[in-house]
Amino acid sequence: MNRRSFLKWSGFGLVAATLGGLGMREAQAGNRYYSGPLSDHFDGKVFFNPGGEEPRGFTDLLRWQFGGGKIDWPKAVAAADFVTTRPEPRVEGSRLVVTMVGHATLLIQTAGLNILTDPVWSERASPVSFAGPKRNNPPGVAFDDVPKIDIVIVTHNHYDHLDIATLKRLIARDNPRLVTPLGNDTIIRSDVPRLQADVMDWGDRLEIGNDVIVHCEPCHHWSARGMGDRRMALWAAFVLETPGGKIYHIGDTGYAEGKHYRELKAKHGDIRLAIMPIGAYEPRWFMKAQHQNPEEAIEGFRLSGAAFGIGHHFGTFQLTNEGIDDPPRALVTAMSAAGIGNERFKGLRSGQQFEVPLTNA
Repeated sequence: MNRRSFLKWSGFGLVAATLGGLGMREAQAGNRYYSGPLSDHFDGKVFFNPGGEEPRGFTDLLRWQFGGGKIDWPKAVAAADFVTTRPEPRVEGSRLVVTMVGHATLLIQTAGLNILTDPVWSERASPVSFAGPKRNNPPGVAFDDVPKIDIVIVTHNHYDHLDIATLKRLIARDNPRLVTPLGNDTIIRSDVPRLQADVMDWGDRLEIGNDVIVHCEPCHHWSARGMGDRRMALWAAFVLETPGGKIYHIGDTGYAEGKHYRELKAKHGDIRLAIMPIGAYEPRWFMKAQHQNPEEAIEGFRLSGAAFGIGHHFGTFQLTNEGIDDPPRALVTAMSAAGIGNERFKGLRSGQQFEVPLTNA
């Protein structure tokens, strides 16, 4: 049985696709999503993390999958047993309210804008509807209760962040403006031709109205949707510059010795809110380069100088080995060790909201 057949047969292909085609090399042809000038993170064919660590290959994928240590999650929560939140239609001025929908999907409301990150309302984070990582809990906001969305930010193309089915629903209903790194627009347009997209490279700046500016910034990650497109679309973090201060949002990242957090502080100064991943990190030998753990997230939060923080990317889809409650427990330990109180950093669960205090930023 060849490698591709084995992945499909074993079910790992779905895990691999969810995390980005782990172990698959790029196709020998050119980049199918993007063509553009060479840069310090694009070699003419694929994107890369300058001085960073590449994702591990197929042999290590097998070592992880057959190595044991995966903690079973509890049975999925039934929708009838789960209370959802209905956000306000709009949040004006300098008020800032963030609602956790689930995993990396958050509703950011400020300056009269409704901004949605990495929207996923599908039952599975997978290229197919019948298999792959399934929701452990319903979305914390029912789709019909989502206020009209103005801006959608898609940070990269992994299936737990770029969900075509949800984007189709949002675009049909609200026709929002989509902001995404280079190449991801090509993926989306193949299924959603009616798309208002602003495509950004690291370092780009975009005015989106209501005195809000979006900055596209580096993070340490990678991308793929399937078997032959590894690193053909860019991944990124974003800074939203608003009348009430700056919001730093990361969909996925490895800690990478804190490089990007230091660079962020040097470039942007005061940050009102940092939204960062804290889950999908075990085993460390395999995940360290692509997913930071709670201790690293808190160290990044400290290095960024942000006034407040939100942790996400846990408790919805089981992608890696840790238990469902391990990230929030580890977060409490890391915050205590760093002397950061729970009023400053929240590990939001589905349906929870955080009204972020106004700082002097």
